[in-house]
Amino acid sequence: MSTEIEVHSPKRLRHLKLIGVCAFLLAAGVVTNGIISRSHASQELTTWTDAQAIPTVSTVFPQPPAGAQSLELPGQLDAFVNAPIYARVSGYLHAWYADIGAHVKAGQLLAQIDTPDLDQQLQQAQADLANSVANEKLAATTAHRWSQMLAQDSVSQQEADEKSSDLVAKQATADASRANVARLQALESFKRITAPFDGVITARKTDIGALIDAGGGSGPELFAVTDARRLRVYVNVPQSDAAAITPGVTATLTVPERPGMSFQAKLVNTDDAITPASGTLLVQLAVDNASGLLMPGEYAQVHFALPSSGNALLIPASALIFRTDNLQVAVLGAHNHVHLKDVKIATDLGTRVLIGSGLTTGERIVNNPPDSLEEGELVRHAQVSIAAVSTAPAVGRTHG
Repeated sequence: MSTEIEVHSPKRLRHLKLIGVCAFLLAAGVVTNGIISRSHASQELTTWTDAQAIPTVSTVFPQPPAGAQSLELPGQLDAFVNAPIYARVSGYLHAWYADIGAHVKAGQLLAQIDTPDLDQQLQQAQADLANSVANEKLAATTAHRWSQMLAQDSVSQQEADEKSSDLVAKQATADASRANVARLQALESFKRITAPFDGVITARKTDIGALIDAGGGSGPELFAVTDARRLRVYVNVPQSDAAAITPGVTATLTVPERPGMSFQAKLVNTDDAITPASGTLLVQLAVDNASGLLMPGEYAQVHFALPSSGNALLIPASALIFRTDNLQVAVLGAHNHVHLKDVKIATDLGTRVLIGSGLTTGERIVNNPPDSLEEGELVRHAQVSIAAVSTAPAVGRTHG
């Protein structure tokens, strides 16, 4: 009986060890490659995320305004002269001779008033005057006679002086009676209602037989006469534009019922005060209306041609950043880093604004900046057209 023991040779053991090492290295390579791939992917994701976090902005360049600024505001037309006519005497309207729309001349008769009370007062005053004149003549004769008698020592000096004083009193009474008669005669002339100037009757608020009260506070006017050959135009200019309303400023009017037509107006004056309730300056213009195409009281659009400010720069209103402390714009630096600059608006033009201070030409202004934009923040610049700012031939804005 024999026992056999199987023993592996050293050569076979080395072969198995080599295979195990290769398998381990292969597995390690696979794991390492996976780790490196995931690391690169994570780094690329981080880089892409950071790149997407950088905001993309468009820029515009501030431009000086081209030509004069046009300011459009609503205005109210009014007659250059408008006179309500009241009665100076009481009575009843006898007749009227001009109705609304009638063109009248200065001094033309408009109406007559019957004044029976005034007529009786005048007759009484004339009678009082006749009595006063008679008493004056008698006193004059008496004083003359007593002065002659005084020369003959027939009367005393005291008696002669009394007669002379009585003459003076009678003369004063006669003068008062004459003045009273003249006053009543003047009132009698007001029985005739006449036109104070050439114009148009714009109101008639009385009729035949109507009771007329003297004065202007107890009832409506009898007539209203308007001279519309020249018109006043009243415009409320916002405080932001008030400084530009200076002598020499011109304006053009348009009215809805005259499409395609314009009328030239000239600055007359301003009230030199800002109304606290509205924050506006009242401006008065004058416009010639010899053609009669304009009517007092109507609405008009007033177009002012204002001189441009030499230092102001024009930018879109969308470029403004409204912060708690002040108004700012974002300026893009050489390396696309944002710099926030404080600015002041000279004139608000609606979709565009004139910046009075804080900007210079050539600076890149961020248009439509994000609300989260901060000082020194890096941004990505997108090339865009600036035609919206630079190609406008004139600056214009409208206030309703």
